[in-house]
Amino acid sequence: MADPSTYRPKPGQIPDSPGVYKFRDEHRRVIYVGKAKSLRARLSSYFQDIANLHQRTATMVTTAASVEWTVVSTEVEALQLEYSWIKEFDPRFNVKYRDDKSYPSLAVTMNEEFPRVQVMRGPKRKGVRYFGPYAHAWAIRETVDLLLRVFPVRTCSAGVFKRSAQIGRPCLLGYIGKCSAPCVGRVSPEEHRELAEEFSDFMAGHAGTYLRRLEQRMKDAAAAMEYEQAARLRDDLEALRRAMEKNAVVLADATDADLIAVAEDELEAAVQIFHVRGGRVRGQRGWVTDKVEAVDTAGLVEHAVQQLYGDESGDAEQSGGSGGVPREVLVPALPEPVEPLAQWLSERRGSQVSLRVPQRGDKKDLMATVQRNAQQALALHKTKRASDLTTRSRALEEIAAALDLDTAPLRIECYDISHLQGDDVVASMVVFEDGLSRKSEYRRFQIKSFAGQDDVRSMHEVISRRFRRYLQEKQRTSEWEQQPAATGEVAANGAPAADREAAPSGEAVEAVGGPIDPDTGRPRKFAYPPQLVVVDGGQPQVAAARRALEELGIDDVAVCGLAKRLEEVWVPGEDDPVILPRTSEGLYLLQRVRDEAHRFAISYQRSKRSKSMKAGALDAVPGLGDTRRQALLKHFGSLKRLRAATVEEICQVPGIGRHTAETVAAALASAAPAAPAVNTATGEIIEDSDGATPTATPSDHRGNST
Repeated sequence: MADPSTYRPKPGQIPDSPGVYKFRDEHRRVIYVGKAKSLRARLSSYFQDIANLHQRTATMVTTAASVEWTVVSTEVEALQLEYSWIKEFDPRFNVKYRDDKSYPSLAVTMNEEFPRVQVMRGPKRKGVRYFGPYAHAWAIRETVDLLLRVFPVRTCSAGVFKRSAQIGRPCLLGYIGKCSAPCVGRVSPEEHRELAEEFSDFMAGHAGTYLRRLEQRMKDAAAAMEYEQAARLRDDLEALRRAMEKNAVVLADATDADLIAVAEDELEAAVQIFHVRGGRVRGQRGWVTDKVEAVDTAGLVEHAVQQLYGDESGDAEQSGGSGGVPREVLVPALPEPVEPLAQWLSERRGSQVSLRVPQRGDKKDLMATVQRNAQQALALHKTKRASDLTTRSRALEEIAAALDLDTAPLRIECYDISHLQGDDVVASMVVFEDGLSRKSEYRRFQIKSFAGQDDVRSMHEVISRRFRRYLQEKQRTSEWEQQPAATGEVAANGAPAADREAAPSGEAVEAVGGPIDPDTGRPRKFAYPPQLVVVDGGQPQVAAARRALEELGIDDVAVCGLAKRLEEVWVPGEDDPVILPRTSEGLYLLQRVRDEAHRFAISYQRSKRSKSMKAGALDAVPGLGDTRRQALLKHFGSLKRLRAATVEEICQVPGIGRHTAETVAAALASAAPAAPAVNTATGEIIEDSDGATPTATPSDHRGNST
């Protein structure tokens, strides 16, 4: 990896003006493209202490070997140039959206002598009017089948059209009235083009005038006693109304707008777009992307807008269907500053474009629907990737090869530490078997053997406690092979002394046959060992986990670490990490396991914090209502810190006078917390469901919280 200081520009060399910059690697490949209002301020931010940079940014600047820039006159020009360079160089550290499926569109080839209606995929062609995209091709064909009765436009291929012209006989659609048969001269090219124009206008949302005209023709035919013609027009009206029902009105006033929603996690993001034309949803599309750069929701929106409209020009009405740039683009978050992006859109449309976040009414409700679609798309993408048996098998094999394991790790356990500024330190253990989560095997730990923030020491404690329980279960199931542990003493009954259960002197602990509890039929806690332990962290956490296993004499469990948002896998005793390809299914599985452990730890930590916020000691303070009680807890962060505060410090909280402060201090001093109960076999803290800490024996301990 390169040292950023080796290619850092000299002071004063970078201009203080808008521009676009490129980072290149040692092979001169462009790896990142960005824009800035001030090149000097933006580029200087990349060359600070690497420890202060976002992890992905740090990876980018250490991969790069040079940086160059281009000065432009305005931020809008910078936006245009950034889009062009991203499209040209395809940088690996830029967000790149990819369609989660190839969406089909309804196309009318107005660039041909006899325009054709057909389903099209892929890039747009000049002179073709597009409508959609649609989720399914069959939805397009259903709509077209209904409309061909009224607008009998050609739908056949060039070969069929040429063949019919040669033999002088139309195809089947010509015989049944769903094609005007221009191939045999039933209509002139001008008449057929007029039909195609009417078809396009109807699809673009201009249906009201045509329907009223058709209804008047039907009434005139009935009045003239031309009942067959009137019946034909009646059937045409019914067909058009059925076609219109497929796209219900969602916005009033014939609004033209695109709604963009984003669903994201730390690794991936899904974008969904609804195209509303004439107040109706005319198309839908979506993308999924890996978040390979440090980017927030507003940044994802900006990238999506660039990709969506980068090749568009003109307004939506001129382009037809969902093409072009609409009058309104509704998004969940606005990039800062928003003016350059709005001006860029306005230039592409040729008139003013409103780029904003909907705040109320129908548009906000529709945005919520688009957001739900984005969340479902992201969940579906992850489910498909995780549930495929072949993919999971390949992921496990890749992990085994990368970590030099004898067999694929069919059971993986991952551990994460969570705390709030050193308070309420907890840990989580999640289990994945055969690449799928086993939530019934999840466990939670409280770190109580020391105070303060020390993730390495916490990891050592949690791993030690978990595997001491595993050794205890082996002893209980008569599987224990007596061997001295690295820490020394072994109890007479075969278990390490630290794990010995409280039993009358001279009594042996009863051995139960097998890891399945005969009373419940469920696996005993910690009865099964993993083939791989994954810790959330780098070298220090990995070393602590390996040391805990060695102290217990366990040498058949592999250990690795995965630091947050990094693509590096750390193994014990190695100075350099194991590098898995960014597209590796093995890396994806490790990230998924790590993220699940992080989620589980955070949820436990938050639940503990919410319990502590409901501090019973403050409830009894006379004259202290909910507002001032919350103000106290918000100011000090926890009941523990409030208890340690002086009267003068409590008085600094807005709304708290000296008399109230003295009352609070006295109430907290008289309600000191009782010592927690400890499981003597494992050292684990025992906690009731209401947050109390009763005195209990190991046999009283129940549930998943350890």
